[in-house]
Amino acid sequence: MRKKAVTAKRHSVKNQAFVPGMMPVSVRPDSWVLVPALVLLCIGIVMVGSASIAIAEGNGVSPHYYLVRHLVFICIGVTLAMSLRIIPMAFLQRISQPLALLSILMLAMVLVPGLGHTVNGSTRWVRLGFTNFQMVEAVKLLVIIYTAGYLARKAELVQTRFFDTFKPLVFAGLLSFLLLLQPDMGSAAVITAIVAGMVWLAGAAWRHVFVLGAMALPVFGYAAMEPYRLRRITGFLDPWADEFGSGFQLIQALIAVGRGELFGVGIGASIQKLFYLPEAHTDFIFAVLAEELGLLGVVFVLALFLLLVTRIMVIGIMAHRKGRTFSGFVAYGIGLWIGLQALVNIGVNLGALPTKGLTLPLISSGGSSMLMTLVAIGVVLRIKYELDRDFGVYEKSRKPLKKGATA
Repeated sequence: MRKKAVTAKRHSVKNQAFVPGMMPVSVRPDSWVLVPALVLLCIGIVMVGSASIAIAEGNGVSPHYYLVRHLVFICIGVTLAMSLRIIPMAFLQRISQPLALLSILMLAMVLVPGLGHTVNGSTRWVRLGFTNFQMVEAVKLLVIIYTAGYLARKAELVQTRFFDTFKPLVFAGLLSFLLLLQPDMGSAAVITAIVAGMVWLAGAAWRHVFVLGAMALPVFGYAAMEPYRLRRITGFLDPWADEFGSGFQLIQALIAVGRGELFGVGIGASIQKLFYLPEAHTDFIFAVLAEELGLLGVVFVLALFLLLVTRIMVIGIMAHRKGRTFSGFVAYGIGLWIGLQALVNIGVNLGALPTKGLTLPLISSGGSSMLMTLVAIGVVLRIKYELDRDFGVYEKSRKPLKKGATA
């Protein structure tokens, strides 16, 4: 399937001629993307409202401060996602190369004294008026668009030549270096994994991907030797060895998950969110969800993410089969982004991975992440819209043409 997707013939696609009395079946947003995304958003609203009340009171703000802020960013994100329906994918393909330079500049801005904003020892934000914006969230989408443009141009060469496989990963390595200076190893790993996954889906040889992965391991291994990262790793391996230090977050998350049992303790009844579990409304919101909704709620959320990511990848396959190589790779990248980030966040909350500062897409409170995830979903909906518009099945219009009207 991977080879077929890559070797699909490139051809210019003309809009189908209008047929009198007929209209495209689907110019509506794809329900298999829209429904799980909206349900996850609704679950996120409920959980942010539940998990953030105690934190808001502790910070001396309104009990619903974080919930209102969360809703504002959702509204802005939905508006941006809907607006993307008017931006053709061909335009994004034309500007894909300049976006590479823009992504480098955005990450470099964070490191400029006076521009970057530091929170909890990490300089990852830039102050934009009423809020801080985490540049790497926008960079993830820019990297996907750039890599998709590169692979659309050189798909055949990537399958056979090591050097052409190497280029996009060098770019990912440069961005990872800038991210490690912030420091943000979690986002660096996600971006590297997204680019590597897209290159592999483009048909790159296993041996090339393996060699490049082996080259990246020493870099991430060296970065992991930072004292605070070593404490996270040791806290992950044996959290009870330092239960009030490096292992505190993991222990509290596991307690929350265990308390949920099968049906949960009920919405709003979580105890761990009451200052026991740090970042209960952001990085560790999944643990609060598991406590309040139980195993059934966890399985339901996992099923929604699986449905959403699977549908996005299917749209990518559809685009490849219709010769829309660039659109297909963009869909693959967005699917990998949402899937990998959700997997890492859930793995951290369940104690399967060391602690990382990554939000749970569409659920966690986090303005930058929420905005860009919704924008990415808007891009996917645009891809599906173009496929339906140009290749969709036609059906009879409910409104018959007026007598004497012509196409």
